[in-house]
Amino acid sequence: MRKTFATLALASMAAISMTSCTAGPHQLGRSVDDWDQKSYVASPRINGVLHFFPIMILAQFIAGAGDFFVTDAYTFWMHDVWDDKGTAFEHHAVTATDGSMKSLLNEGSGWLKVDKK
Repeated sequence: MRKTFATLALASMAAISMTSCTAGPHQLGRSVDDWDQKSYVASPRINGVLHFFPIMILAQFIAGAGDFFVTDAYTFWMHDVWDDKGTAFEHHAVTATDGSMKSLLNEGSGWLKVDKK
């Protein structure tokens, strides 16, 4: 009975602590996303090659694992959970060469709407 209780308590603690790993600023993953956007604006053809040979996909996967196990857990437990204020991620600014799309969360944006330069 004691062993079962200890196992259950340990599993509960692990489950509670791991939920923080899915919440956070996702710094590594969003940095890869910024790299993806920057390389697409610079050259859509080269960016397409980086997706055809799954370099970007592999980079996103590795970054997601790093965020899950380190970045998000650290940020959640060391900074955000105690004051209930989340840490923001500032995206890399990219200068549009042809046009731009806005986040669907932005005012005045629209799905598939391209603002020409």
